[in-house]
Amino acid sequence: MRLTVAQANDLAIAAMRAIGYAQDEAFATADHLVDAALRGVTFGSLPRILAIAERFEKTGDRRTGLKIVRETPVSALLDGGDHVGYFVARRATEIAIEKAKQSGMSMVGAFNTWYTGLFAYYMEMATREGLVAFAAGNGPAIVAPEGATEARLGTNPIAFGFPALDDPVIWDIGTCAIMHGELLLHQRLGEPLPEGVAIDIKGEPTRDPAAALAGAIKAWGGHKGSGLSIVVQLLGAMCGGPVISPGMSDMAYFVLVMDPELLIGDGTFPERAAELSASIRSARPEPGRPGVRMPFDRSAAERRRRMAEGEIDVPDIVHSGLMHLVDRGRL
Repeated sequence: MRLTVAQANDLAIAAMRAIGYAQDEAFATADHLVDAALRGVTFGSLPRILAIAERFEKTGDRRTGLKIVRETPVSALLDGGDHVGYFVARRATEIAIEKAKQSGMSMVGAFNTWYTGLFAYYMEMATREGLVAFAAGNGPAIVAPEGATEARLGTNPIAFGFPALDDPVIWDIGTCAIMHGELLLHQRLGEPLPEGVAIDIKGEPTRDPAAALAGAIKAWGGHKGSGLSIVVQLLGAMCGGPVISPGMSDMAYFVLVMDPELLIGDGTFPERAAELSASIRSARPEPGRPGVRMPFDRSAAERRRRMAEGEIDVPDIVHSGLMHLVDRGRL
């Protein structure tokens, strides 16, 4: 299904409103998910609203007020009140940016939230302000540490963002072989998983999404990725929630924002980042490859292309599910 960007945004807001979200929370979620679609990250876009609705059906509405529970001039800790992470992490990042502008650097944590989405979105919020940022988020045990056949870690995304003269340099990864949202989309579409990304409950390799959900996702990058995932889990634990989240709830988000002017003081950091980007892109590519890219190059190019076209792709089954939510909300 092809939708205009405006249609996709309106549908996302309507679906979020239909399942009980206020306008500001629906807007924040829709903006994040449509941006993911523009960047070509289908699993992190509109299908997530269906997962949000399914989570509500399982747990009911447990939301309380989003509030700051601890604060200093350079830090804050938020109780997310069981609000969806697209809203909580956006607010946490806004606070971190405000504090970094005042004090040069800041760190903000949030707990009692879930489904935080693509961390590149939050990194870009900071880079637009000329700031450097780092974020990490932990979650429930659905990833097996290297060498294990049982889940003990979250998908545990980690991201860095640096302002540059053109596109920012943003590196955003999950420390797992496949993201949970991507696994859910494979299940929703009835498609097998790629080889080597998951194991079943007995520890055997599987391409069946349902078997993987009962078993575990594998860590990305062997022992190195597994170690990085452990670091992310501990950064999340620093935010005051559980060390390992109890299912799809009470996850943590941590963001550190820095003004490069604290160190160099001459306003040249974006030029320095652009210099490195130009150097890497000019490197001789391997045979058969079109060229060397910087992190976020593909995302930025895809977003420009789709914005110029004015349309995005939404899987038919996802579109039908969203329309069902909207229609059900009208009853």
